[in-house]
Amino acid sequence: MIREHFQFRQTITTILADRQVDIEAAKVGMLDARQAVESVIASDPFFLSTFDPYDPGYDHPVIRRMVDAAYEADVGPMAAVAGTIAWAGAESMKKAGADLGVVDNGGDIALFSDRDLRIGIYAGTGSRNAFQLPPQEMIIGICTSSASIGPSISFGLADAVTVFSKDVSAADAWATALCNQLSPDDRSAFDSLMATHVIGVLALFGEVMISYGSVPEIIPAHVNPALITKGI
Repeated sequence: MIREHFQFRQTITTILADRQVDIEAAKVGMLDARQAVESVIASDPFFLSTFDPYDPGYDHPVIRRMVDAAYEADVGPMAAVAGTIAWAGAESMKKAGADLGVVDNGGDIALFSDRDLRIGIYAGTGSRNAFQLPPQEMIIGICTSSASIGPSISFGLADAVTVFSKDVSAADAWATALCNQLSPDDRSAFDSLMATHVIGVLALFGEVMISYGSVPEIIPAHVNPALITKGI
């Protein structure tokens, strides 16, 4: 398996694949998606800054995914940008014929795989757990938001909220929304997930863990901090 760090402006990723050609395909897909987002921002800066759902009226698949996810989760469209770019990268890998494709865009992951994978759980402490993910023929989103780690804006309390969805943009948007709303004593935000694209959620508050829906098996694992996607 090949692991490669790829960074372009604010997009900071780790790509996993069996072939270098699939790595290169992921880069092309992500750069194309970034170009679409940058074009909208250049002509409509409100798209970048708003924390509320907003439709700039651009008929582009990348922008439509962000807009639709924002309206579903009641957040700004940029809350879905990292997952959407990762999704574009994974789709490009799949079109190139890859059997394995993982794009980790700063904790917002799009992947498909012909084998079991372990996805480390990181909430700012020495995690010893991981999700045991079975083979995934279709692309799935595993997106995480945190109120205590990383550069993302959050109004919540959670150390990590991880959302699973076959719509990667929705997984990213809901991770932001749920991180803003959940607390160990108030799980009412889960009520909003009925009839959405969300498959499951895991939220961590220190040693407290709460969940919703279907979450992969959590197993003991050594999570190497050196493998966490970050800028260089």
